[in-house]
Amino acid sequence: METDSVAELVTRALAALRAATDPDDPGDQDSLHEYAPLLWRAAADGAAALPLGLELIGSADPVEREAGCDLLRDTGNRHEAARAGTATALVALARRETEGRVLRPLARAIGMTYDPRAVPVLVALAGHPEAEVREEVARSFAEVVTGLPDGPDVRTLIGLTRDPDRHVRDWATFTLGVQAEVDSPAIRSALRERTADEHAETRREAIRALARRHDPRAVPLLAGLLGNPEGAHVLTFGAAQITDAPEALPALQEYEPGDDWVTDAVNACNPVRRARLDAWAWEVVSTLHRLRPDLDAAVSMERFGWGRSLGVAAGFGPSDYDIEALLARADGDPAHAAELVAADLPRTLPDPPPGPRPR
Repeated sequence: METDSVAELVTRALAALRAATDPDDPGDQDSLHEYAPLLWRAAADGAAALPLGLELIGSADPVEREAGCDLLRDTGNRHEAARAGTATALVALARRETEGRVLRPLARAIGMTYDPRAVPVLVALAGHPEAEVREEVARSFAEVVTGLPDGPDVRTLIGLTRDPDRHVRDWATFTLGVQAEVDSPAIRSALRERTADEHAETRREAIRALARRHDPRAVPLLAGLLGNPEGAHVLTFGAAQITDAPEALPALQEYEPGDDWVTDAVNACNPVRRARLDAWAWEVVSTLHRLRPDLDAAVSMERFGWGRSLGVAAGFGPSDYDIEALLARADGDPAHAAELVAADLPRTLPDPPPGPRPR
């Protein structure tokens, strides 16, 4: 049984952080490995961890402020109720903080609050002279994206995709292209720039991001990634699945069948199978309309995803079905699939006519 108090755990974490002054020393690396688990354990008690974290970020010692930011991040991650107070304190800290070693965990922590007040803080930190701070900014935007194609977060991430540091470009491209489900000509232009990046991982992220937006210019580049003699990343197969591009099929068929990612990508890029699936989906909807005219059914596809969904609106609320899973449940018979949906959803009774209620 763990008996350490929050204060004791944080004291041990601070000692480990202070010991980690030389990152090239194996002993110091061991201290760093102790640091994060100790804070995570301390954050389990949100009622005690939150005030202690707030106290630490007010310290004159940058090591304590660094630990305070990390403790607040873990506390907010584990306790939603702590996030608003954490965001307020971190916004105030950002106005006065100058130490890069504190600004890095501050960026991580304020992103984990999921609070819109984090956006202007991260925007301001994106211009910091230290690449490590800018990299944390590029990572941290993922949790607080506004969803606005021309929002300050998106404009800042576009700028960071052109950063002189390759790691900043890599994370900015990933956050903008994969984690922010938003699209615009400016976003695509920035991603296309990075498809020629000298940093291989940044280039791959940009190609996959364009593919997620169904940009046809990504298809030949994606086929090139799939044709890599060393093999493709799992995210590359996912991007190929989204494109539905037959041009990717020859490269995909060079891979061993059996892996779900490969199989799904091959199926999605096979024009014959895709046409058959579309026809089946149409038959499911048409049959369902005949069986249950009280239901409003339609097939849709995620903008940044793959697969087709059957959405059904009824008087008691909406229901969604994955078309391929539904057809598998119906042994590949679209008419039976429609029957299953009709049986799943109860009929709604019409509203009673207006008039006096019986006593």
